[in-house]
Amino acid sequence: MAKTNPQIIVNVFGKEGCAKCAMLNRRLDKMLGEERFANFQKRYQDVMTEEGLLPFCLAQCLNPSRIPAMLITRKLEDGREEYLPNPDIGSPDKLCGDSKLHQYLGLQTDYSEEGKGLITPQMIESILESALLLCERDVLANA
Repeated sequence: MAKTNPQIIVNVFGKEGCAKCAMLNRRLDKMLGEERFANFQKRYQDVMTEEGLLPFCLAQCLNPSRIPAMLITRKLEDGREEYLPNPDIGSPDKLCGDSKLHQYLGLQTDYSEEGKGLITPQMIESILESALLLCERDVLANA
């Protein structure tokens, strides 16, 4: 599928002037430039604006104290979007730890001593790879 017609959307929630938000965007942009992620599109949501705050609130799974965050959606054939489910609900994630969202596929910043406020490239890649696997599995199941 061409990059101009993405199926998977990475919703990034951040705010202007946030160094961690800028870093997440840079890391994600670099990865989304790779051929294996050609079906991905990034959508930046500035939570300090009404346009960005509305999707943040509608997600109902992100903590405002854990910005920046990213949440993966899939574009359906009818144009609607749906959140991709976390395939490992309740399972500990050694790489992403408490940064990984519980119900849906995504990350939010863990500012605890353990999380250190970092969303690493490896964590981002793990979520993107999971999204690819979920979508590929669904395509095969519907074939």
